[in-house]
Amino acid sequence: MAVYTHVDPDDLATLVARYDIGGVLSCKGIAEGVENSNFLLETTGGRFILTLYEKRVSEGDLPFFVDLLDHLAASGSPVPAMIRDRNGTAVQRISGRAACIIQFLSGISLTHPTSAQCEAAGAALGAMHGALAEYDGARANSMGHRHWRAVAAATGNLDAVRPGLQAIVDEELGFVDSHWPTDLPAHVIHADLFPDNVLMLGDRVTGLIDFYFAASDFRAYDLAITHAAWTFSADGGTCDPALAQALMRGYASEIALTDAEVAALPTLARGASLRFLLTRAHDWVHTPADALVTRKDPSPFLARLLRYRADDAAHLFAVV
Repeated sequence: MAVYTHVDPDDLATLVARYDIGGVLSCKGIAEGVENSNFLLETTGGRFILTLYEKRVSEGDLPFFVDLLDHLAASGSPVPAMIRDRNGTAVQRISGRAACIIQFLSGISLTHPTSAQCEAAGAALGAMHGALAEYDGARANSMGHRHWRAVAAATGNLDAVRPGLQAIVDEELGFVDSHWPTDLPAHVIHADLFPDNVLMLGDRVTGLIDFYFAASDFRAYDLAITHAAWTFSADGGTCDPALAQALMRGYASEIALTDAEVAALPTLARGASLRFLLTRAHDWVHTPADALVTRKDPSPFLARLLRYRADDAAHLFAVV
């Protein structure tokens, strides 16, 4: 998780001098970062994002992310380029951590998306999946369903986060073990397309960002994650049917799901909710008090999980 609140000015100047992006004007921490330490870097050549990678992002995976973004950019997806220095190097080191300087994209992330914005996000996800269908890169999903028991164990007593949570998680882990699909269309997916990872100007998507959970998995699982992230009230208690239908309609404009994918969506959404419930509970317990990070309450994903467990959950994925 993000831990750095500043970057040594001399180290930063040395790093920036390797690039053709001008000299440093300012470098300000961005507190919204959860997995990495992010900074808004302003130079005489423009605005950039400086990212220092933390423990959940393996330095050995960074070449995969660079290649993935290169592929998506070449395919016309609105993704930020990782800037290369004069020697063509994208991955650097600063303050003892692996780091990249990344293109700054215009747009804002949303707190309360409209139906039109949900439809645009669904279409952008579908278009991205289309661009990735023939991508030959691959990365094992380090936060896939086979890892959730380990996250739960590493969190400790889940009842300390919320009374009764341990029993619910144990039940869901058993459900996932016995019901997770095995043969759905798969390729590299984003796996974390929350509204804060989509930049928009009005109803237009201008950026898909933060691909550091990207991995090989079911494309329908990516859609289920996005559904859970975009279509619920802030407390997770209510799924807005207008937002859900718009998201699904946007995705369907780019990708036609198979019957097996449609049938699997409620299970995949339960898994998505469990994943974020567990990672948020873990971070809620283990985040240092002085970390540059927005600690997120796991309770809204417990509420989503309970909604996706309902008998009528399949209706939440209707395309109208």
